[in-house]
Amino acid sequence: MQETIYLGGGCFWCVEAVVVRVRGVLEVESGYANGHVPSPSYEQVCEGDTGHAEVLKVTFDTQQLPLPRLLEIFFGTHDPTTPNRQGNDVGPQYRSAIYTTSAEQLETVRAFVQALNSQNVFGMPVVTQVEPLDNYWPAENYHQDYFARNPHQGYCAYVVGPKVKKFMETFSAYAKKDEG
Repeated sequence: MQETIYLGGGCFWCVEAVVVRVRGVLEVESGYANGHVPSPSYEQVCEGDTGHAEVLKVTFDTQQLPLPRLLEIFFGTHDPTTPNRQGNDVGPQYRSAIYTTSAEQLETVRAFVQALNSQNVFGMPVVTQVEPLDNYWPAENYHQDYFARNPHQGYCAYVVGPKVKKFMETFSAYAKKDEG
């Protein structure tokens, strides 16, 4: 069965570069979610006052990739404990967020976050925003497949690349065969 969920873990280039490598992920698209401005531009979102988070729209096969496994990978490859920040990326558009498309997803994600907090997995509370998807706008074309097309660009080499490396070291069992 196919499902779609929206993951925000800072810059969408980082989230995409990791998630696209996960076995069971069928399609990804970088975009903006849960803001109040229709069809925002990257520049508007970067100003931080549209309410949007940079997210990755993820369509996945639940037989190959159960939602809890996707959540394990997502939480294992970004910092869910710092509000409105991932590394040097600061602002509400970089918040840790999960936007769901069904009541079942919402319940699963909330229970997962509650378990992380009750087990004190990160040594600090998880501040990931968990809400139903309110709206979504695809990002401009130049943001799609950004890391794959620009691996030597400075941000990609020094920020995105290490996240991909961490995924491959920590979650290699869940990587697509051509990634191992």
